[in-house]
Amino acid sequence: MGDNVKVGIYPIEEALRIAVQQELDLVEISPNAEFPICKVIDYSKFKYDQKKKQKAIKAKVQRTVVKEIRFGPNTDEHDFNFKLKHATKFLSEGAKVKVAVHFRGRTIAFKERGELLLLKFAQALEDHGKVDQLPKMEGRRMILAISPKPLNKK
Repeated sequence: MGDNVKVGIYPIEEALRIAVQQELDLVEISPNAEFPICKVIDYSKFKYDQKKKQKAIKAKVQRTVVKEIRFGPNTDEHDFNFKLKHATKFLSEGAKVKVAVHFRGRTIAFKERGELLLLKFAQALEDHGKVDQLPKMEGRRMILAISPKPLNKK
């Protein structure tokens, strides 16, 4: 195969001669076929095109962004609503939200209060996202993960 080559079955020596005549390279495209398929092309241009295609594919891949919101176990209603508004914005932009209650010093005694705070937060965000991970203790932090709900495309 090639631009100025008649499609057919050629012995290797003749295929190499054709490639040398045209000052191009003989590239094996499909080695596992019944007859190995080769193409007479400029190999450096072929590699360049392959890299370009790979880059285009990589650019289309969507990366997930994780935003973190931190609370203390004694967070007041106003601060809760302020952070809730931010979480709603993050979820509408398509980012995942990781909500953490950080216990400092003696506040570790209020684990239930932190869990209630996270469950209240998850319930408030029910319309915008779904809970991936229920509240779980990791050291001195209690973490809840929420991912955005998929948009309904019409």
